Amino acid sequence: MSRGDWIAFKMRLHPNRGEEYRRRHDALWPELKDLLKQAGISDYSIFLDEETHTLFAVLRRAPDHRMEDLAGEDVMRRWWAHMAHIMETHPDRSPVTVPLRPMFHLD
Repeated sequence: MSRGDWIAFKMRLHPNRGEEYRRRHDALWPELKDLLKQAGISDYSIFLDEETHTLFAVLRRAPDHRMEDLAGEDVMRRWWAHMAHIMETHPDRSPVTVPLRPMFHLD
């Protein structure tokens, strides 16, 4: 049985907002955490390149994941609104994400 696949993407934080971004994620809403897990997301980490303000995210998603449904969830839209003024976003406040192509993996 497959444990799912890994995906990675990058986002951009506004300058000097790293500590605020960390603070908000340290206090991640329990209902958002539950929603992400219910959507089939696990092993989710986000890293910051402080020189470029680039956030690098990597996560594992289950074979039957429902990531595409997250945008329709109220808690997801509230989180995006909560984060919108500290990072680059689309008009609907979803973060601007750029998918990253896998190049190497060591198991």
